Amino acid sequence: MFSIIQAAGWPIWPLVACSVLALALVIERFSSLKTRKIAPPKLIDEAIAVSKNAVPAPDVVTQLEQNSLLGEVLASGFRALNANPRISEGDLRAALEGAGQLAAHKLERYLAALATIASAAPLLGLLGTVIGMIEIFGSQSGGGAVGAGGAGAGNPAQLAQGISIALYNTAFGLMVAIPSLIFWRYFRAQVDGYLLMMELATEKFLRHLNALRKS
Repeated sequence: MFSIIQAAGWPIWPLVACSVLALALVIERFSSLKTRKIAPPKLIDEAIAVSKNAVPAPDVVTQLEQNSLLGEVLASGFRALNANPRISEGDLRAALEGAGQLAAHKLERYLAALATIASAAPLLGLLGTVIGMIEIFGSQSGGGAVGAGGAGAGNPAQLAQGISIALYNTAFGLMVAIPSLIFWRYFRAQVDGYLLMMELATEKFLRHLNALRKS
């Protein structure tokens, strides 16, 4: 592997950095985007059950907040109702929506970076290709001896190096970009699913809080 990197020349080093960063982002997102950390299936029913007659105690709300991202959103509704029992429906909805936007930001964290790598890697590979072509043309126009056919002999070593730089960088750019794009689309779909699930749960919870507020 190191011999390939050496043959590809310096233009491949930004691609190596992108590949390491992309791998780190993929591992981080796989670790973070787990259902138990985002929206446990029975959490909304448990939150409604524990507050059937009244808003739960602060320690229960804190425990709910630390449970998951959905728990943070639900806890914001409890805290708003605790702070002002006469809170209007609009203000209660605004509190939940604000917490939901913060949760959405956490869900989408690093996805933009992964998408940038997927877009930039082919361009970096193309840059290496162009540099390799420059090496090739340099070898052909170099001061070689003139043969019988009148053509410049060029520099075979420089020609081989230019070809290596061009081909290796093109291939490595695609090898970084394609998996990055696949994982970005996978995580994007996963995040969209979580956001829809949390939105539906929040609407259900808002109806419950309004009934609790009026009781």
